[in-house]
This record gives sequence, C-alpha cells and structure tokens, in this order.
Amino acid sequence: MSDLTGRTVVLIGGATGIGYAVAEKVVGAGGSVVLGGRTSSTLEKAADALGERARWQVVDTSSPASVEDFFAELDSVHGLFTTAATYVTGSLRELSEADAASAFESKFWGQYRVVKAAVNTLTSDASIVLMAGAASVRPPGAAPAYVAANAAIEGLGRGLAVELAPIRVNSVSPGTIDGHLWRSRPDDVRIPAFEQFASATTLGRVGVESEVADAVVYLLTSGYTTGSTLYPDGGYALR
Repeated sequence: MSDLTGRTVVLIGGATGIGYAVAEKVVGAGGSVVLGGRTSSTLEKAADALGERARWQVVDTSSPASVEDFFAELDSVHGLFTTAATYVTGSLRELSEADAASAFESKFWGQYRVVKAAVNTLTSDASIVLMAGAASVRPPGAAPAYVAANAAIEGLGRGLAVELAPIRVNSVSPGTIDGHLWRSRPDDVRIPAFEQFASATTLGRVGVESEVADAVVYLLTSGYTTGSTLYPDGGYALR
C-alpha cells in the first residue's frame, strides 16, 4: 500500500461499511481521516476505534449548508470519498417520481454538493473518488433510475477530472458487497440476492468491503490515474 503519511482523507459515510474499510486502510498507511455522517454516536465510536489520527464531524449531504459548514472547519484535504446515501430502487411502473429521483438526489447530488463545498480545501495533488455502482454498465431487471444515477456519477467523474485538473477525479463502481449494508437486511432477502449476483459474475461470489476499499485507496494514491472508473465487481460487468 502507498504511504499516506501526512495526508488527510475526508470520508463522508466513513463510520460504517465501505467507508470505514477505507478509513482503516488510510490510517494503516500512515494517513489521517475525517469522518462525516449524520449520527454523532456512530461517528464517535468509529473514530475511537481508528485511533488518534481519526476525527469526526456531523454532516448531512442533503443540505448544502451542512456540507459547507463541514468543510469550513477543514484546512487542507488530500483525499475525498463519499459513501453516504439513502435512496429507493424499483421499476418504472412501481416507483413514484419522487422515489425514482431519490437515487439522483441522494447519491448523485449528495456527492456533487460535497465536491463543490470541498474544492477550495483540496490540495493541488488531491484525489477525489466518487461512489457509483456496476449497475451503471449492466442494469438489473427493474431499476432504471438507479442505473441512470450510477451512470451519471461516472460521467460526473470524467467531467470533474477535466475541470478540476490537476486534482484527480475517478469513480469506483462496486457490485453487490457482503458487508454493513446487506447484513442489515433479512436472510430471505440477502441470501437469494447474493446467490443471484454470484452466479452473474465471472468469479462466482460476492465481494467484501475490504476489496472495494483496496480499489478506493489505489485511486486515492495513484498519481497518474484520473477520469477513470474501476469495477470491483467480480467480473459482473463482463457477463
């Protein structure tokens, strides 16, 4: 792993799941992390577990003012990754327009707000990693708005890579991951979903959070990678 000594990485949604797995790797490589999220008790617990190079602030990515206040407390940021998002998926026929828009409002515009608020704190050699999903290139059966939101995030990454250069901007698009999000769902939902996804990959299994975190850390530290999308999806996008 690359040396991150002296580097500060902001992880909004970093108290749980993939974000926390990234935080562990950043701290393990000598870097510092600032965790953001909506629940102070969860953030405090995560920061305590990570040790003295972790701190936290409450932030709500649905609120531009909250995001701006978050970054007003920071000086120099070398890396940025946002996993915080809440949305509804479903078919064109079953979802209301508001529910269909939730993937855009939370996942796309939430990350857009974060980058916009962060831009003046980012160093010239900073790296932004956007969180999309492999559904962008291989749509599941009935979630067209969610598919479109993920594809839009990948496009946003390419556009920002041009506008913000020499700041590097990339996207990561995981497949189904066995971790915090899915472990909160009942077995009768989770197990069939895992079996279905595993059968659709070339590797024959779902991934784990640390495998996505490896891809994120690569994008945070690779000095000559920008405007790209990585798919830690077990080959799902190939099938």
